[in-house]
Amino acid sequence: MDFSIPPYLLDLQSRIRAFVAEEVIPNEADPRQHPHGPDDQLRRELIVKARAAGLLAPHASKEYGGLGLSHFGRAIAFEEAGYSPLGPVALNVFAPDEGNMHLLEVVAGGSHKEKWLRPLVSGDIRSCFCMTEPPPGAGSDPSMLMTTAVPDGDSYLIEGRKWFTTGASGASLAIIMAKIPDVGATMFLANMNAPGIAVERSLDTLDTCFPGGHGVVRFDQVRVPAADILGEPGLGFKYAQVRLSPARLTHCMRWLGAARRAHDVATEYARRREAFGRAIGEHEGVGFMLADNELDLHSARLAVWHCAWVLDQGSLALHESSRAKVIVAEAVWRVVDRCVQILGGQGITGETIVARIFSDVRAFRIYDGPSEVHRWSIAKRILKGGRT
Repeated sequence: MDFSIPPYLLDLQSRIRAFVAEEVIPNEADPRQHPHGPDDQLRRELIVKARAAGLLAPHASKEYGGLGLSHFGRAIAFEEAGYSPLGPVALNVFAPDEGNMHLLEVVAGGSHKEKWLRPLVSGDIRSCFCMTEPPPGAGSDPSMLMTTAVPDGDSYLIEGRKWFTTGASGASLAIIMAKIPDVGATMFLANMNAPGIAVERSLDTLDTCFPGGHGVVRFDQVRVPAADILGEPGLGFKYAQVRLSPARLTHCMRWLGAARRAHDVATEYARRREAFGRAIGEHEGVGFMLADNELDLHSARLAVWHCAWVLDQGSLALHESSRAKVIVAEAVWRVVDRCVQILGGQGITGETIVARIFSDVRAFRIYDGPSEVHRWSIAKRILKGGRT
Protein backbone atom coordinates (compact mmCIF):
# COMPACT_ATOMS: atom_id res chain seq x y z
CA MET A 1 0.00 0.00 0.00
CA ASP A 2 1.41 3.32 -1.09
CA PHE A 3 -0.02 6.12 1.05
CA SER A 4 2.20 8.82 -0.41
CA ILE A 5 0.13 11.71 -1.71
CA PRO A 6 0.83 12.38 -5.41
CA PRO A 7 1.63 15.96 -6.49
CA TYR A 8 -1.78 16.64 -8.08
CA LEU A 9 -3.53 15.71 -4.83
CA LEU A 10 -1.11 17.78 -2.78
CA ASP A 11 -2.00 20.71 -5.01
CA LEU A 12 -5.73 20.01 -4.61
CA GLN A 13 -5.30 19.66 -0.85
CA SER A 14 -3.61 23.06 -0.73
CA ARG A 15 -6.29 24.66 -2.89
CA ILE A 16 -9.16 23.30 -0.78
CA ARG A 17 -7.40 24.28 2.43
CA ALA A 18 -7.00 27.85 1.18
CA PHE A 19 -10.57 27.95 -0.15
CA VAL A 20 -12.01 26.80 3.18
CA ALA A 21 -9.91 29.34 5.08
CA GLU A 22 -10.66 32.28 2.81
CA GLU A 23 -14.17 31.63 1.46
CA VAL A 24 -15.92 29.25 3.86
CA ILE A 25 -14.83 29.91 7.43
CA PRO A 26 -15.82 33.62 7.23
CA ASN A 27 -19.40 32.40 6.69
CA GLU A 28 -19.55 30.31 9.87
CA ALA A 29 -21.30 33.12 11.75
CA ASP A 30 -23.82 33.70 8.96
CA PRO A 31 -27.32 33.91 10.51
CA ARG A 32 -28.77 31.82 7.69
CA GLN A 33 -27.88 28.72 9.69
CA HIS A 34 -30.61 27.17 11.75
CA PRO A 35 -31.14 24.15 14.03
CA HIS A 36 -31.98 22.13 10.91
CA GLY A 37 -28.99 23.20 8.86
CA PRO A 38 -27.89 26.09 6.62
CA ASP A 39 -30.66 27.49 4.44
CA ASP A 40 -30.71 27.00 0.70
CA GLN A 41 -29.67 30.54 -0.18
CA LEU A 42 -26.46 30.17 1.81
CA ARG A 43 -25.85 26.72 0.34
CA ARG A 44 -26.19 28.05 -3.21
CA GLU A 45 -23.90 31.00 -2.54
CA LEU A 46 -21.19 28.68 -1.23
CA ILE A 47 -21.58 26.36 -4.21
CA VAL A 48 -21.10 29.30 -6.58
CA LYS A 49 -17.81 30.05 -4.82
CA ALA A 50 -16.64 26.43 -5.06
CA ARG A 51 -17.58 26.22 -8.71
CA ALA A 52 -15.60 29.38 -9.44
CA ALA A 53 -12.62 27.87 -7.63
CA GLY A 54 -12.88 24.64 -9.65
CA LEU A 55 -13.55 22.57 -6.53
CA LEU A 56 -17.19 21.55 -6.88
CA ALA A 57 -18.14 17.88 -6.44
CA PRO A 58 -14.61 16.44 -6.49
CA HIS A 59 -16.00 12.92 -5.98
CA ALA A 60 -18.33 12.84 -8.99
CA SER A 61 -17.26 11.70 -12.44
CA LYS A 62 -16.03 14.28 -14.92
CA GLU A 63 -18.79 13.22 -17.30
CA TYR A 64 -21.37 14.69 -14.93
CA GLY A 65 -19.44 17.75 -13.83
CA GLY A 66 -17.18 16.54 -11.01
CA LEU A 67 -13.42 16.14 -10.67
CA GLY A 68 -13.46 12.34 -10.85
CA LEU A 69 -11.32 11.68 -7.79
CA SER A 70 -10.42 8.19 -6.66
CA HIS A 71 -11.50 7.12 -3.16
CA PHE A 72 -8.02 7.94 -1.88
CA GLY A 73 -8.29 11.34 -3.53
CA ARG A 74 -11.63 11.84 -1.80
CA ALA A 75 -10.01 11.06 1.53
CA ILE A 76 -7.63 13.98 1.00
CA ALA A 77 -10.27 16.38 -0.34
CA PHE A 78 -13.07 15.53 2.09
CA GLU A 79 -10.89 15.93 5.17
CA GLU A 80 -9.98 19.42 4.03
CA ALA A 81 -13.64 20.23 3.32
CA GLY A 82 -14.64 18.96 6.77
CA TYR A 83 -12.37 21.50 8.46
CA SER A 84 -15.42 23.78 8.50
CA PRO A 85 -19.03 22.67 9.11
CA LEU A 86 -19.86 24.54 5.90
CA GLY A 87 -17.00 23.08 3.86
CA PRO A 88 -18.81 19.91 2.71
CA VAL A 89 -21.82 22.05 1.79
CA ALA A 90 -19.68 24.39 -0.30
CA LEU A 91 -17.92 21.57 -2.18
CA ASN A 92 -21.22 19.64 -2.52
CA VAL A 93 -19.80 16.60 -0.72
CA PHE A 94 -22.20 16.58 2.24
CA ALA A 95 -24.48 13.71 3.21
CA PRO A 96 -26.78 12.40 1.90
CA ASP A 97 -26.21 13.92 -1.54
CA GLU A 98 -22.64 12.66 -1.85
CA GLY A 99 -23.70 9.07 -1.15
CA ASN A 100 -26.75 9.37 -3.40
CA MET A 101 -24.57 10.63 -6.25
CA HIS A 102 -22.35 7.59 -5.86
CA LEU A 103 -25.37 5.27 -5.84
CA LEU A 104 -26.83 6.86 -8.98
CA GLU A 105 -23.50 6.69 -10.80
CA VAL A 106 -23.20 2.96 -10.09
CA VAL A 107 -26.81 1.80 -10.44
CA ALA A 108 -28.94 4.29 -12.40
CA GLY A 109 -29.61 4.15 -16.13
CA GLY A 110 -28.78 6.96 -18.52
CA SER A 111 -32.11 8.77 -18.36
CA HIS A 112 -32.14 8.76 -14.55
CA LYS A 113 -28.60 10.07 -14.50
CA GLU A 114 -29.50 12.96 -16.75
CA LYS A 115 -32.65 13.76 -14.80
CA TRP A 116 -31.26 13.46 -11.28
CA LEU A 117 -27.49 12.92 -11.13
CA ARG A 118 -26.40 15.85 -13.27
CA PRO A 119 -28.36 18.49 -11.29
CA LEU A 120 -27.22 16.88 -8.03
CA VAL A 121 -23.57 17.17 -9.05
CA SER A 122 -24.04 20.81 -10.08
CA GLY A 123 -25.72 21.60 -6.76
CA ASP A 124 -28.94 22.75 -8.44
CA ILE A 125 -30.99 20.32 -6.35
CA ARG A 126 -30.70 18.27 -3.14
CA SER A 127 -31.81 14.73 -2.39
CA CYS A 128 -32.72 12.43 0.48
CA PHE A 129 -32.42 8.69 1.13
CA CYS A 130 -35.57 7.27 2.70
CA MET A 131 -34.77 4.01 4.47
CA THR A 132 -34.89 4.25 8.29
CA GLU A 133 -38.37 3.80 9.80
CA PRO A 134 -39.97 4.42 13.18
CA PRO A 135 -40.43 1.30 15.35
CA PRO A 136 -41.35 -1.41 14.57
CA GLY A 137 -39.85 -0.70 11.15
CA ALA A 138 -36.34 -0.88 9.75
CA GLY A 139 -33.47 0.65 11.70
CA SER A 140 -30.17 -1.09 12.31
CA ASP A 141 -31.97 -4.24 11.11
CA PRO A 142 -33.05 -3.44 7.51
CA SER A 143 -34.98 -6.72 7.25
CA MET A 144 -37.69 -5.10 9.38
CA LEU A 145 -38.65 -2.89 6.41
CA MET A 146 -42.36 -2.07 6.54
CA THR A 147 -42.87 0.47 3.75
CA THR A 148 -44.65 -1.26 0.86
CA ALA A 149 -44.86 -0.74 -2.89
CA VAL A 150 -47.93 -2.45 -4.32
CA PRO A 151 -48.16 -2.94 -8.11
CA ASP A 152 -50.96 -0.98 -9.80
CA GLY A 153 -50.86 -1.23 -13.57
CA ASP A 154 -47.55 0.15 -14.82
CA SER A 155 -46.94 1.89 -11.48
CA TYR A 156 -46.47 1.14 -7.82
CA LEU A 157 -48.31 2.67 -4.86
CA ILE A 158 -45.91 3.36 -1.99
CA GLU A 159 -47.24 3.41 1.56
CA GLY A 160 -45.19 3.93 4.71
CA ARG A 161 -43.37 6.27 6.99
CA LYS A 162 -39.67 7.10 7.36
CA TRP A 163 -37.70 9.12 9.85
CA PHE A 164 -34.18 10.42 10.35
CA THR A 165 -34.35 11.15 6.63
CA THR A 166 -31.44 13.55 6.26
CA GLY A 167 -32.06 16.47 3.93
CA ALA A 168 -35.78 15.75 3.50
CA SER A 169 -36.94 19.34 3.91
CA GLY A 170 -36.25 21.13 0.63
CA ALA A 171 -35.06 18.05 -1.27
CA SER A 172 -36.11 17.50 -4.89
CA LEU A 173 -35.29 13.80 -5.17
CA ALA A 174 -36.27 10.99 -2.83
CA ILE A 175 -34.66 7.57 -3.07
CA ILE A 176 -37.22 5.37 -1.34
CA MET A 177 -36.64 1.87 -0.02
CA ALA A 178 -39.90 -0.11 -0.12
CA LYS A 179 -40.91 -3.76 -0.19
CA ILE A 180 -42.70 -5.15 -3.23
CA PRO A 181 -44.85 -8.17 -2.18
CA ASP A 182 -43.25 -11.45 -3.24
CA VAL A 183 -40.31 -9.56 -4.78
CA GLY A 184 -38.48 -7.86 -1.92
CA ALA A 185 -36.78 -4.59 -1.06
CA THR A 186 -36.63 -2.21 -4.01
CA MET A 187 -35.40 1.35 -4.51
CA PHE A 188 -37.64 3.92 -6.17
CA LEU A 189 -36.86 7.40 -7.47
CA ALA A 190 -39.53 10.00 -6.79
CA ASN A 191 -39.94 13.74 -6.91
CA MET A 192 -40.45 15.04 -3.38
CA ASN A 193 -43.30 17.18 -4.76
CA ALA A 194 -45.22 14.08 -5.83
CA PRO A 195 -48.77 13.79 -4.47
CA GLY A 196 -48.82 11.76 -1.26
CA ILE A 197 -45.33 12.67 -0.04
CA ALA A 198 -45.32 14.83 3.09
CA VAL A 199 -42.50 15.95 5.36
CA GLU A 200 -44.35 15.84 8.67
CA ARG A 201 -41.66 17.57 10.67
CA SER A 202 -37.93 17.98 11.16
CA LEU A 203 -36.47 16.30 14.22
CA ASP A 204 -34.56 18.45 16.68
CA THR A 205 -31.11 16.88 16.85
CA LEU A 206 -27.69 17.67 18.29
CA ASP A 207 -26.15 18.17 14.87
CA THR A 208 -27.01 21.25 12.84
CA CYS A 209 -24.73 20.93 9.81
CA PHE A 210 -26.91 19.06 7.29
CA PRO A 211 -29.03 21.13 4.87
CA GLY A 212 -32.64 20.10 5.32
CA GLY A 213 -32.13 18.59 8.76
CA HIS A 214 -33.48 15.12 9.58
CA GLY A 215 -37.12 14.69 8.60
CA VAL A 216 -40.09 12.48 9.32
CA VAL A 217 -41.58 11.63 5.92
CA ARG A 218 -44.94 10.04 5.15
CA PHE A 219 -45.80 8.22 1.93
CA ASP A 220 -49.54 7.96 1.38
CA GLN A 221 -50.33 5.96 -1.76
CA VAL A 222 -47.53 7.65 -3.68
CA ARG A 223 -47.71 6.60 -7.32
CA VAL A 224 -44.29 5.87 -8.84
CA PRO A 225 -43.98 4.55 -12.41
CA ALA A 226 -42.25 1.21 -12.79
CA ALA A 227 -39.77 3.03 -15.02
CA ASP A 228 -38.58 4.92 -11.94
CA ILE A 229 -37.35 1.86 -10.10
CA LEU A 230 -33.65 2.37 -9.41
CA GLY A 231 -31.87 -0.62 -10.87
CA GLU A 232 -33.80 -3.86 -10.64
CA PRO A 233 -36.74 -4.87 -8.43
CA GLY A 234 -35.81 -6.89 -5.36
CA LEU A 235 -32.20 -5.72 -5.22
CA GLY A 236 -32.72 -2.83 -2.82
CA PHE A 237 -30.60 -4.25 -0.03
CA LYS A 238 -27.79 -5.02 -2.45
CA TYR A 239 -27.84 -1.46 -3.73
CA ALA A 240 -27.94 -0.16 -0.17
CA GLN A 241 -24.57 -1.80 0.39
CA VAL A 242 -23.25 -0.20 -2.81
CA ARG A 243 -24.08 3.12 -1.20
CA LEU A 244 -23.37 2.34 2.44
CA SER A 245 -19.76 1.16 2.52
CA PRO A 246 -18.32 4.19 0.68
CA ALA A 247 -20.72 6.54 2.50
CA ARG A 248 -19.52 5.31 5.89
CA LEU A 249 -16.01 6.03 4.76
CA THR A 250 -16.72 9.51 3.42
CA HIS A 251 -18.40 10.40 6.73
CA CYS A 252 -15.11 9.41 8.37
CA MET A 253 -13.16 11.62 5.97
CA ARG A 254 -15.27 14.70 6.67
CA TRP A 255 -15.30 14.26 10.46
CA LEU A 256 -11.54 13.84 10.49
CA GLY A 257 -11.34 17.39 9.16
CA ALA A 258 -13.71 18.63 11.88
CA ALA A 259 -11.67 16.90 14.60
CA ARG A 260 -8.47 18.38 13.23
CA ARG A 261 -10.06 21.84 13.37
CA ALA A 262 -11.03 21.35 17.03
CA HIS A 263 -7.52 20.12 17.78
CA ASP A 264 -5.96 23.15 16.11
CA VAL A 265 -8.16 25.51 18.12
CA ALA A 266 -7.34 23.72 21.37
CA THR A 267 -3.63 23.64 20.56
CA GLU A 268 -3.49 27.36 19.91
CA TYR A 269 -5.33 28.00 23.17
CA ALA A 270 -2.96 25.70 25.07
CA ARG A 271 0.01 27.68 23.72
CA ARG A 272 -1.17 31.11 24.86
CA ARG A 273 -3.35 30.48 27.94
CA GLU A 274 -1.26 30.55 31.10
CA ALA A 275 -1.93 29.03 34.50
CA PHE A 276 0.39 28.46 37.45
CA GLY A 277 3.23 30.32 35.79
CA ARG A 278 3.34 28.71 32.37
CA ALA A 279 1.28 27.89 29.27
CA ILE A 280 -1.32 25.26 30.07
CA GLY A 281 -0.02 23.07 27.25
CA GLU A 282 3.19 22.64 29.23
CA HIS A 283 1.28 20.99 32.05
CA GLU A 284 1.12 17.26 31.52
CA GLY A 285 -2.63 17.13 32.07
CA VAL A 286 -3.19 19.26 28.97
CA GLY A 287 -0.07 18.32 27.00
CA PHE A 288 -0.91 14.63 27.21
CA MET A 289 -4.42 15.31 25.89
CA LEU A 290 -2.91 17.07 22.88
CA ALA A 291 -0.56 14.13 22.35
CA ASP A 292 -3.47 11.68 22.56
CA ASN A 293 -5.32 13.78 19.99
CA GLU A 294 -2.42 13.41 17.57
CA LEU A 295 -2.37 9.65 18.14
CA ASP A 296 -6.12 9.31 17.55
CA LEU A 297 -6.08 11.50 14.45
CA HIS A 298 -3.17 9.53 13.00
CA SER A 299 -4.69 6.09 13.60
CA ALA A 300 -8.08 7.22 12.32
CA ARG A 301 -6.56 8.67 9.17
CA LEU A 302 -4.66 5.44 8.50
CA ALA A 303 -7.91 3.48 8.87
CA VAL A 304 -9.58 5.75 6.32
CA TRP A 305 -6.69 5.69 3.89
CA HIS A 306 -6.45 1.90 4.08
CA CYS A 307 -10.14 1.48 3.22
CA ALA A 308 -9.93 4.09 0.46
CA TRP A 309 -6.96 2.23 -1.01
CA VAL A 310 -8.89 -1.06 -0.88
CA LEU A 311 -11.91 0.56 -2.56
CA ASP A 312 -9.67 1.83 -5.32
CA GLN A 313 -8.52 -1.75 -5.93
CA GLY A 314 -12.12 -2.73 -6.63
CA SER A 315 -14.03 -3.65 -3.49
CA LEU A 316 -14.35 -3.14 0.25
CA ALA A 317 -15.73 -5.84 2.56
CA LEU A 318 -18.52 -4.76 4.88
CA HIS A 319 -16.54 -5.73 7.97
CA GLU A 320 -13.70 -3.48 6.81
CA SER A 321 -16.00 -0.47 6.49
CA SER A 322 -17.56 -1.34 9.86
CA ARG A 323 -14.13 -1.46 11.46
CA ALA A 324 -13.10 1.88 10.01
CA LYS A 325 -16.38 3.49 10.97
CA VAL A 326 -16.01 2.49 14.62
CA ILE A 327 -12.32 3.40 14.79
CA VAL A 328 -12.89 6.86 13.33
CA ALA A 329 -16.19 7.69 15.03
CA GLU A 330 -14.79 6.81 18.45
CA ALA A 331 -11.43 8.51 17.81
CA VAL A 332 -13.04 11.70 16.53
CA TRP A 333 -15.31 11.81 19.56
CA ARG A 334 -12.35 11.44 21.94
CA VAL A 335 -10.41 14.18 20.14
CA VAL A 336 -13.22 16.71 20.20
CA ASP A 337 -14.18 15.86 23.79
CA ARG A 338 -10.59 16.48 24.90
CA CYS A 339 -10.61 19.79 23.03
CA VAL A 340 -13.66 20.92 24.96
CA GLN A 341 -11.85 20.01 28.18
CA ILE A 342 -8.69 21.86 27.19
CA LEU A 343 -10.66 25.00 26.41
CA GLY A 344 -12.38 24.86 29.78
CA GLY A 345 -15.25 27.33 30.06
CA GLN A 346 -14.77 28.49 26.48
CA GLY A 347 -15.21 24.93 25.29
CA ILE A 348 -18.89 24.88 26.21
CA THR A 349 -19.69 28.26 24.66
CA GLY A 350 -19.95 29.67 21.18
CA GLU A 351 -16.70 31.59 21.64
CA THR A 352 -14.97 29.03 19.43
CA ILE A 353 -16.18 26.53 16.81
CA VAL A 354 -15.40 23.59 19.12
CA ALA A 355 -18.76 23.41 20.92
CA ARG A 356 -20.52 23.28 17.56
CA ILE A 357 -18.22 20.54 16.32
CA PHE A 358 -18.79 18.67 19.60
CA SER A 359 -22.56 18.67 19.05
CA ASP A 360 -22.22 17.63 15.42
CA VAL A 361 -19.76 14.75 15.87
CA ARG A 362 -21.63 13.10 18.74
CA ALA A 363 -24.22 11.88 16.27
CA PHE A 364 -21.54 10.15 14.19
CA ARG A 365 -21.32 7.32 16.71
CA ILE A 366 -24.96 6.55 15.89
CA TYR A 367 -25.79 7.22 12.26
CA ASP A 368 -24.67 4.86 9.52
CA GLY A 369 -24.94 2.21 12.23
CA PRO A 370 -24.23 2.63 15.95
CA SER A 371 -20.78 1.56 17.08
CA GLU A 372 -22.36 -1.31 19.03
CA VAL A 373 -24.01 -2.78 15.91
CA HIS A 374 -20.71 -2.68 14.04
CA ARG A 375 -18.89 -4.28 16.98
CA TRP A 376 -21.54 -7.01 17.09
CA SER A 377 -21.04 -7.65 13.37
CA ILE A 378 -17.27 -7.77 13.76
CA ALA A 379 -17.56 -10.10 16.76
CA LYS A 380 -19.74 -12.53 14.79
CA ARG A 381 -17.11 -12.63 12.08
CA ILE A 382 -14.37 -13.29 14.64
CA LEU A 383 -16.31 -16.14 16.22
CA LYS A 384 -16.83 -17.74 12.80
CA GLY A 385 -13.09 -17.69 12.24
CA GLY A 386 -13.05 -14.84 9.75
CA ARG A 387 -10.02 -12.61 9.40
CA THR A 388 -10.38 -9.09 10.74
